[in-house]
Amino acid sequence: MTEISHENWKFLNGIDSPEDVKELSVSQLNDLADEIRRFILNSVAQTGGHLASNLGVVELTLALHHVFDFKKDKLLWDVGHQCYTHKIITGRKDKFKLLRKVDGISGFPNPAESEYDQFTVGHAGTAIATAIGMAIGQTQQKKNSKIVALVGDASIVNGVSFEALNNLGLVKRQLLIVLNDNSMAIDPTQGAVAKYFSKIRLSQTYEDLRKTTHNILEHLPVIGKSVDEAVERIKKGIRMVLPASQMFESLNIPYFGPVDGHDIGPLIKLFKALADIEHPAILHVYTKKGKGFHPAGSQPSRFHSTGPFKINNHKNGECVEVETAPKTGRPTYTNVFGKHLAELAEKDDKIISITSAMCNGTGLVEFRKRFEDRFYDVGIAESAAVDIAAGLARTGLKPVVCIYSTFLQRSFDQIFQEVALQNLPVVFCVDRAGVVGSDGPTHHGLMDIGYLRMMPNMVLTAPADEVETKLALEFALSQDKPVVIRYPKDVVPAKKSAPARRACARPFKLGKSVVVKKTKDSVIAIVSYGSVLTEALEAAELLAEDGIAADVINARFAAPIDEKIVQLAHKGKAIITVEDHTAACGFGSAVLELAAASFDKSTMKPIVVLGAPRSFIKHDTRPVQLMQAGINADKIAQTAREMLES
Repeated sequence: MTEISHENWKFLNGIDSPEDVKELSVSQLNDLADEIRRFILNSVAQTGGHLASNLGVVELTLALHHVFDFKKDKLLWDVGHQCYTHKIITGRKDKFKLLRKVDGISGFPNPAESEYDQFTVGHAGTAIATAIGMAIGQTQQKKNSKIVALVGDASIVNGVSFEALNNLGLVKRQLLIVLNDNSMAIDPTQGAVAKYFSKIRLSQTYEDLRKTTHNILEHLPVIGKSVDEAVERIKKGIRMVLPASQMFESLNIPYFGPVDGHDIGPLIKLFKALADIEHPAILHVYTKKGKGFHPAGSQPSRFHSTGPFKINNHKNGECVEVETAPKTGRPTYTNVFGKHLAELAEKDDKIISITSAMCNGTGLVEFRKRFEDRFYDVGIAESAAVDIAAGLARTGLKPVVCIYSTFLQRSFDQIFQEVALQNLPVVFCVDRAGVVGSDGPTHHGLMDIGYLRMMPNMVLTAPADEVETKLALEFALSQDKPVVIRYPKDVVPAKKSAPARRACARPFKLGKSVVVKKTKDSVIAIVSYGSVLTEALEAAELLAEDGIAADVINARFAAPIDEKIVQLAHKGKAIITVEDHTAACGFGSAVLELAAASFDKSTMKPIVVLGAPRSFIKHDTRPVQLMQAGINADKIAQTAREMLES
């Protein structure tokens, strides 16, 4: 494994704050950029992290910090995972050895870490709108800090970004939007706007970008001249600016570019000039995702978010071996889902898959390869994905919407209005449900049960293993109502005991749980929902060692709840519910609600809910996070002992 060395950097060792960056010449900044790129590569090779995006914005970030004072001025990131250079030069360089690990720094901007960070951001599309709010706030309070929003091209096509652009006229002061155009989100950016940018990008040569930069600098407004006059002069001076500017100028937003996002000297001049414009404006820059590291440049999706990896230096860093999770011989839930969906689609041509810029992450690569005409990637537009699915379902097709839990939150209203209210058979495959490890609180999927189970008509289910993942998908596609299947970012568990395997191999029946461990004279029932069944079974074994008999029930459904679960409490058994979700509003809460409807103090035994606390869980490994949340075998067993003692 490559070590992160601080000994051989000519310039990086002397960078402790942005003030140090301001002291360097353009030539020295270029050398620093090379060092930072190597530092990021070596760091991520050890810890894992977002590699390709960060290699692409090194020069752009240095130029911004060279011009602006972001201790006073405000820099907003969209999306947040491209902030590594920013963190390195704002005093967090030495903490990269624990990037995204316990007691280390987050992989996203975080105001708790530094005054240079404005928001904790892990979702796309937010920067322009929050920048508008900050700009108006500055005006209201008669302050004049500069504001810059650094926006990726995949973020600019998000609906919230367009809503913000539509409201940019509210701002009557400086606000610079830097559009970082690298043609990539997690997967290649989708949609008409992406194609529009791509067409412009392909029409530009390096010399064209140099001419554009020169033209902008030559015609930028001086004292007494308006932005409108400057834009008109630029348009007359160089034809190539016209196509790229039309979309933004139709919204009355002054547009400058496109320019080279890796040419530090001209970028510094442009930022100095644009910083003095007392109007909102857009600077369009081209960058290369994965710049400086051939594997990341040629395979940016693979190196979007990577685990640790090895660099084989004998080929100038071009040959890498990616280290995945420890080899268990078991597939992930995502692998199982993706493969089985493709198998089912082979037999049923009504099955359509939809995702939001995360084909690889949701396991749809095989489906896309085999059924290209039935696969749709709508880009970072989760709300649109759900509404498109509703339209497909209305025509009689079987849409399967595959989105991470944390991002599905953005579609709450569409799920309610266009799917649940209409009772349409849309299948939601909710990946990354529960705690997700190193990405931390912006990406945990700990709220989906809560906001989905309150909606009428919604069926919520969660498989516990590989077989159940397949059965849940088959069940969902057979229903005439919306069904949610949630599963974690994890490998499927190892094989269980024969009785448990047989129980989990039974076909899913609406609202019905299965008993996976029945113990003679049991006094307590552990009822688990989803992948934490493994922890429940292990807890039962721990209790058995203490002479405590416990049953284990695989709930399978959070909506509707199997009434037999509550009946156990009436029959003299204490109940512990376990879920990889917040205790508030989750599966356990649903059990308590059902129990309250038939509460009888004389017969009912206690029910205890185990789930994540009502707080944000920091980045760490998934097993540690489950332990911290009290959703592991030891905590379950401890809870059972305490219940029985009392």
